[in-house]
Amino acid sequence: MPSGILVVDDHDLVRLGLRTLVQSHAASSGYNVEVFEARTLQDALALYEARQPQIGLVLLDLHLPDAHGMFALVSFMGRFPQACVVVLSGVSDPALVSQAMAHGAKAYLAKSGDLQEVVSYIHALGLFGQPSSLPLTGDTNQAGWRMVRTLTGESQRLSARQAKILDAILVGHSNREIAEMVHLSEGTVKNHVSTLLLLFGARSRSQLISQLR
Repeated sequence: MPSGILVVDDHDLVRLGLRTLVQSHAASSGYNVEVFEARTLQDALALYEARQPQIGLVLLDLHLPDAHGMFALVSFMGRFPQACVVVLSGVSDPALVSQAMAHGAKAYLAKSGDLQEVVSYIHALGLFGQPSSLPLTGDTNQAGWRMVRTLTGESQRLSARQAKILDAILVGHSNREIAEMVHLSEGTVKNHVSTLLLLFGARSRSQLISQLR
């Protein structure tokens, strides 16, 4: 898998933060990861076309100066259907998660969370060497990701934060209690809960609990 990463975001600080984290983590693992940057969709398309053999992952913001919402993702996947694209959004909306996955995104990562989670996901893909092992035992691995098997036999990959919130749901904690535990706002926890319900195809907390207990 090519080790280069293309970060598409019009915020300079986001691109700088990701570049710094990615290259620092890669260096500590003994690898050199080249980070390409674009602030518009058109720049991203041109850069990916020119450097496609070097780019193994595209981190794509959904709100760019020349593209908003799903247009950026649909345009990118329409031009390069084999690209590994991960949506990097400032909006944690279960409906957007569903749309992004339906349009070909490999994952949906929220910028409102810890950017270290983005780096953990990149590590799990194997861009820093060997992919991280992701066992189905319910234990979190060193990259901070957990695999959970659903009733249909499919596997869902959860971030460390999602896994912690899921654990709290399963023991009966309310959104307010979870917010205090993980040091997030109650609204952010509510968004995470909605995303978990969507990922597991559950219509309610009680259905989610009955599925996973």
